[in-house]
Amino acid sequence: MLVKSAATALVALMSLTGIAGAAVAEPVAAPFAEVRRGAPAVVLGEPLASAHAHNDYEHARPLFDALEHGFTSVEADVWLVDGELLVAHDLEDVKPGVTLESLYLDPLEELVRTQGHSVYPRWDGSLQLLIDIKSDGESTYAAIEQKLGEHRSIMSRYTHGTTKTGAVTAVISGNRPLATMQAQEKRFSFFDGRSGDLASGMPAGLMPLVSDNWTKLFTWQGVGPMPEAERAKLHAYVEEAHGAGYRVRFWATPDQPGPARDAMWTELFEAGVDHINTDDLAALDAFLGSRN
Repeated sequence: MLVKSAATALVALMSLTGIAGAAVAEPVAAPFAEVRRGAPAVVLGEPLASAHAHNDYEHARPLFDALEHGFTSVEADVWLVDGELLVAHDLEDVKPGVTLESLYLDPLEELVRTQGHSVYPRWDGSLQLLIDIKSDGESTYAAIEQKLGEHRSIMSRYTHGTTKTGAVTAVISGNRPLATMQAQEKRFSFFDGRSGDLASGMPAGLMPLVSDNWTKLFTWQGVGPMPEAERAKLHAYVEEAHGAGYRVRFWATPDQPGPARDAMWTELFEAGVDHINTDDLAALDAFLGSRN
């Protein structure tokens, strides 16, 4: 289940990004080529199509913890401060240097370069990088586009009506400048829609994902059987989204260990929800692993 060929590559990557000390028993001081031959390593899990790391940056090792558990979608909240795209949930928590590039874009580019074509070995999927804009939408989006362009070798892109899928797909959530994105003939970002956009007719080349607050649409919270009317509504919602080429994600679902969360995850999985939202990486890894 663990991809050992990626292990040494990831250690090398982490040494370049200054994270290796937290990932191995002893700090790695060797040059890149020597680290690739050396052993203690963080391994990559088997990619899990439905696994989404909510607020991924709050884990001990942003991105790397998610990759160890096979997550194929990670979420980063971003603030534009003095020209830097800083990653944090709240503005008072931002720290200089803790950026979208340092936590995600640089290590992902190095990993893909080492692997050859994708984030996970022998995987033909694209890692979703969900970027939740917390500051002004227009200026932050412009900065994101510029930064993604500097990493174009790994990014999915839209050009004159055609989407080319790369190793990483950036989807913009939060303060999303829809009109600006719609008007662009070229971009490296895609739009995260809401339930009200489901019947909008927006092309999947603009809006590949539809996300919403679970409690806005459903009352069931995992306690007792899911009402049949709500189960039917969920399945119809997913079918409508998939029919239009959109993926589906919900937030604000139960995420505390226990029967309610297990029941919720089971219903979401069986309905074909594309991204199951969690902060508990190991638990969702185990849940999905038991069903694959």
